[in-house]
Amino acid sequence: MTGLVSKLLADGVLLLHFLFIVFATLGAVLALRWRWMPWVHLPCVAWGAFVELTGRICPLTPLENALRAAGGEAGYAGGFIEHYLLAAIYPAGLTRETQFTLAGILLGLNVAIYSLVWWRARRARRIGRTPHAVRD
Repeated sequence: MTGLVSKLLADGVLLLHFLFIVFATLGAVLALRWRWMPWVHLPCVAWGAFVELTGRICPLTPLENALRAAGGEAGYAGGFIEHYLLAAIYPAGLTRETQFTLAGILLGLNVAIYSLVWWRARRARRIGRTPHAVRD
């Protein structure tokens, strides 16, 4: 694999990592539209909370680092993806307390959104119509 291909794959893994974080954090909003979404989203929330609460490293991180090393990169210098996404995924000074806070935000936000989903579905059933959230 050439250095350029490795670098591009590493950028792709970083972008995938970022999109996973966004989906795990805000994907419950999609359940307002698609009733099957919790089956996809809730395992992602569980994984994100597990990683944060146990202090583990997401498997995407070593994969990205291995690809960067294969591409001859020693660090995260240059490029749009590195500049804008790295700090969000790998914040400086990440501590256990910060990880607990992030897990709390992840879980709290999703409980709030799923409460809204549940409330809307219940309200729609009460007035005798199909809620938007239960359509396919």
